[in-house]
This record gives sequence, structure tokens and C-alpha cells, in this order.
Amino acid sequence: MNELPPDVWIAVRLTVGLAAITTLILLLVGTPLAWWLARTEAWWKEGVAAVVAMPLVLPPTVLGFYLLVALGPDGPGGAIAALWGGRTLAFTFGGLVIGSVIYSLPFVVQPIRNAFEAIGERPLEVAATLRASPRRVFWTVAVPLARPGFLTGAVLGFAHTVGEFGVVLMIGGNIPGSTRVLSVAIYDYVETSQWREASILAGGMVVFAFVVVFAVMLAGKRLMRVAE
Repeated sequence: MNELPPDVWIAVRLTVGLAAITTLILLLVGTPLAWWLARTEAWWKEGVAAVVAMPLVLPPTVLGFYLLVALGPDGPGGAIAALWGGRTLAFTFGGLVIGSVIYSLPFVVQPIRNAFEAIGERPLEVAATLRASPRRVFWTVAVPLARPGFLTGAVLGFAHTVGEFGVVLMIGGNIPGSTRVLSVAIYDYVETSQWREASILAGGMVVFAFVVVFAVMLAGKRLMRVAE
């Protein structure tokens, strides 16, 4: 492993950083969205849920194409980049973060929503009868009881970001030190017949995937016990 070229470790650090930032943003954005979806009686809430879940079924290249247009110099991303003298958010680390947040959103929102729904009404009603404010009920009752869902969402969001390929390649390209994440690096090594490097990185991703699946299964069992 120590004999791997330096650009491998740069790709690892870039990928971990992207996944960590994306997961943090997803938890901040996804938690209130999941709470609203779990609690609201609005007839159009499933329409919102369908929009959130669309990345699950959209081909990554399709989503990547529209993100490329939106983040490019002629889209909103170009206007935002102009605020600090740039031309585009495409092919930048910031663009990767935006794309990763959108692409991984359902992997965080859905587990948290399921966890909130599994709590049921009684714990919330008991807290309300004790004159707890809605905000206090949320933070002291709902969030602690939904911890398995938060764990599942965070793990899935992080892992899904690490494994992204189609979207990040479309909006980030293959710029070393800026947008060349692990999945793109593996593809690049295969393209250039560097099989040793590709094998090591691919093997590491397999081990990582096993750990993620195992963690999610444990969190799922915990969530079932909470529901009971």
C-alpha cells in the first residue's frame, strides 16, 4: 500500500472529504425534510417524496447532464461562481458537493423518515401533555428515538457518495487534486492498464461496501426494536 503513487492518496483524501461534507449537509437538509414528510398530512407530500427519491431511478448520466447544464457558465451555477470571479461550478469541488448532495439525498431522507414514522404518536403525545414545546419534543423525544435512522442515513449517504461515478464524472471530470475521486481513479487506472493500482483500490472498495452493508443491517435491527 505504501508503494502506491501519491495521486492515489490524494484521490482518497478528496473522496473522504467529499463524502464527509456531503453527509453533513445531507443530515442538516434531510432531517427537517424527513420530519415534515413523516408528520405532515398534506395531500401532496408524496409528490415531494417522489421528487426526493428520483435519483434512485434516474440514470446517473441523465442527472449528471442536467447538473452540468445547471452548474455551467450559462446556468445558475455560472451566476453563483461570478460572485467570486469564477465562470462555472462545473468541474470544481464545489460542484461535486452540490451534485453529491442531490444524488444521495434519498439515501439519507428515507431512513430518517422511516425512523420518525416508527416512533408512533404516543411518545410525542406524552411529551406534549407534559407541556413540552414542539421544538423540545423534537429534540428530546423524536431525535433520540430515531437515532438508528440517523445512523443508517449517515452511513448510506457517506457510502453512496464514496461510490459515485456517473454523476461525478459528468460534472467533475477527472482533474487530479480537484475532482478525481476514487471511483474515477479506478476507471482511469483501468483505461491506462495500471491493473495493480486498480485492483488495490477496487479491493478496498469491496471491503468498505461490506462494512457499510453490515452496519446498515445492524442499524435496521435496532430500528425494528425501537418500533416494537
